[in-house]
Amino acid sequence: MPWKLLLRNVLGHPLRSLLTIGAVAVAVFLVCMLQAVTAGLTSTLNAASSNRLLVQSAVSLFVDLPLSYQQKIASVPGIEAICKWQYFGGRYEQDKGGYFAQFGIDPATFLVSYPEMSITAGSYEQFAKTRTACLIGTELADKYGWQVGQTVPITGTIFQRTDGKPWEFTVAGIYTSSSAAVDKQTLWFHFDYLRESLEQGGASGPDGVGVYMLRMARGTDPLSVQSAVDAMFENGPQRVQTTTEAEFTRQFISMLGDVPSLLQMVGGAVLFAIFFAVLNTMLMAGRERTRDLGVLKALGFSDAATGLLLLFESLLLCCIGAAVGVGLGLLIEAPMAAATASFIPAFRFDENTLWLGAGIAVGVGVVSGALPGWRASRLTPITALREVG
Repeated sequence: MPWKLLLRNVLGHPLRSLLTIGAVAVAVFLVCMLQAVTAGLTSTLNAASSNRLLVQSAVSLFVDLPLSYQQKIASVPGIEAICKWQYFGGRYEQDKGGYFAQFGIDPATFLVSYPEMSITAGSYEQFAKTRTACLIGTELADKYGWQVGQTVPITGTIFQRTDGKPWEFTVAGIYTSSSAAVDKQTLWFHFDYLRESLEQGGASGPDGVGVYMLRMARGTDPLSVQSAVDAMFENGPQRVQTTTEAEFTRQFISMLGDVPSLLQMVGGAVLFAIFFAVLNTMLMAGRERTRDLGVLKALGFSDAATGLLLLFESLLLCCIGAAVGVGLGLLIEAPMAAATASFIPAFRFDENTLWLGAGIAVGVGVVSGALPGWRASRLTPITALREVG
């Protein structure tokens, strides 16, 4: 194999080679990105607990449930703990463009319902006994440099203070999680703090509870609990829908549309476009080098050597592009993971994702170089010289 000639051919048209490498790099990067998002969504769903159910309004997730439902739900056999969840939807005062989730919860039942969570700084006991305290995830603490004891001002959007001031929460603990079901960029505070502020006229906003989280006792059949809770409120005043944690997460993601199918369609379109781009490049290279190939054969090079020359040129361009694309993906993995942590906690470029991107590039290189390589192998010196004569 004339390796020096291979490199000379690649470097002989630097602009075309760079554009081809760039196209492959962008394609590999996008495929890896789309695969990482899809895998992250799947991992988040798989990490959902089998012994947690969520009760929401049957009308919409944005319709709150009455507070009186908690006592009634607690009477259903098999329920070990109930925890209220109320989405807060505020903005951090010092970062107008920043967003992270905040939820009002019941401290007495929250941590016992999520054993995958652990406190890394501060104490949960301090959080539980302090009305204006909050828990924050490790990634949230790192992002803003927050520490235990610091006061965090949050401007309400759904729930606004009547005096126009921001809500203030004191960091009592910083948590981490061993499961993708709980992200580490969330702020948790006392639901009662919010409820009392609304009842006393210190704040405005909707009454009720967004979601009731139910932790079932060991050995309890989830379907029986779901049926019992749904039947209990079948005639109102607010009908409910009880789902598993995995199904609840899937429905939340589906509000954005059928994300996995959309990503697969985009990925397929990217591969389709890049395949024809590389194929066109190699066909052009093959036509330009018809005379050179004829001379090589006249000098004694075999049909296989001349055919593989174009095949390896295609592979070289695609492999360089794959390396650039994978490198770019690894470079922005951390920023992307931080940006998507609130709804895709498991986002990352794992080994399978990177190998998929590299494998696709190699496949495109082989297929794109096969046709011009086959044509080159069938050329005879006389035919080659006649075609350019």
